[in-house]
Amino acid sequence: MPDSRPEQPTRRFVVQLHRARRVHYDFRLELDGVLVSWAVPKGPSLDPKVRRAAFHVEDHPMEYVDFEGVIPAGTYGGGDVIVWDAGTWVPYKGPDPAAEIAAGELHFELHGQKLRGRFVIVRTRADEWLLLHKRDEHAVAGWDAAALPLSVLSGRSSDEVRADPELMWRSDLPAARAAVRLKASGPADDELARLEALGESGTWHVFGRDLRVTNLNKVLFAGRDGAAAVTKREILRYTAQIAPTVLPYLAGRALNLHRFPGGPGSKGFWQKALPGHAPEWLPRWREPGSGTEYLVASEAAALVWAVNFGGLEWHPWTSPTDRPDRPTYALVDLDPGPDTRWEDLLVLARLHRTAFEHLGVVARAKVTGRRGIQIWVPVEAGPGFAETRAWVEALSRSVGSVVPDLVSWAWERAGRGGLARLDFTQNAVNRTLVAPYSPRAAPGAPVSAPIGWDELDDPGLRPDGFTIRTIGARLAARGDLFAEVLHHPQRLPPLR
Repeated sequence: MPDSRPEQPTRRFVVQLHRARRVHYDFRLELDGVLVSWAVPKGPSLDPKVRRAAFHVEDHPMEYVDFEGVIPAGTYGGGDVIVWDAGTWVPYKGPDPAAEIAAGELHFELHGQKLRGRFVIVRTRADEWLLLHKRDEHAVAGWDAAALPLSVLSGRSSDEVRADPELMWRSDLPAARAAVRLKASGPADDELARLEALGESGTWHVFGRDLRVTNLNKVLFAGRDGAAAVTKREILRYTAQIAPTVLPYLAGRALNLHRFPGGPGSKGFWQKALPGHAPEWLPRWREPGSGTEYLVASEAAALVWAVNFGGLEWHPWTSPTDRPDRPTYALVDLDPGPDTRWEDLLVLARLHRTAFEHLGVVARAKVTGRRGIQIWVPVEAGPGFAETRAWVEALSRSVGSVVPDLVSWAWERAGRGGLARLDFTQNAVNRTLVAPYSPRAAPGAPVSAPIGWDELDDPGLRPDGFTIRTIGARLAARGDLFAEVLHHPQRLPPLR
């Protein structure tokens, strides 16, 4: 006899492996336009003998069903998320699953990539439930969710997603805009064309935002070596084009801006706090204690906004906003004095290169776009600034002892006798070094450009040799030479 029950709509389900304060699996069923959700600490199982504790939590918007990435620390659910399983589901006992949930017992069938077959979830008390698999052809004795740790969406592990997230979920935004892309694709040709078509000022739609841009024909940088001057329009275009590359170094970190509203010919100043007129959609972080609200350039449009605001140089914190007291980089700043020759600075950089090779430490160098060289060393979150500062000081003093006639350890610039300083003091909270690919306020718009260690032996290398007009071709040819600092957190070895 044919089944006379009305056909059930196709509903989606998702299970997200979520590493927040505690690791758990978020089990979510689409129902009446939302995701009805339970937190399952040990994860679902296909073993019918296993009963899993589940805790009913608030409904989530449907836009969250495909979310894989990071949730900022300090917000609800802060941590990393992968799509552990996904598919469709149907209730198989009654026609009204919402009523079954309200009554405390839902029978349903899953059609996922990992989870298949018939399940039941039963309320025991208040928001506490039990989730179990029924005895059917999909049941598997001894089945454990932990044995299948990878995302069905990307094939990546939780560690890989945390180290290189594509998306960030901002619960302070409407659901339709809450999934903010961290690794932006470059601006589309029509977006760049719209910028070129604007007059002196106008609204530029880029990276999904409408930005009011002003003074587009204003000269910000004088030309260099006979080249044309650089206008604000060109700086904005460069920012949009470089954003996909530079964003991973800025996302999740407070950003100090070196502002030059009148261009680099005017006196610049440091801007830390977001102004009151900043648009509400800008990602931001309020520093505990001081209450200062910082820009966090976790989406490309935020960086474009900062440049239009006069923030021509980008200086991110070395610690993330979720642990501002725990740096993820140790910084080596080779700061030349007035009498330091470029050749002398290269000697100091090569000695550091040798030290890192001897220690087996991953580190990456960049020219500053001005006169110096800076080295970033990725570190595991854990040591505080006192420890990273002491380590960098010990390393640099060891290097400096080899060439004492090139280095001064005097605190005041006037007391250094024109010599270079190996500045370990940048390893402190709210002390920064300029980001890779940031423009510098100088003629020709040079950039702080990552270099290969081999380039320290190139007689053509110059600290300000790469500009916003040349760095794109270099990236296309050599890739991002700084990228290893994003993916190699490490313990700093003891120095003897």
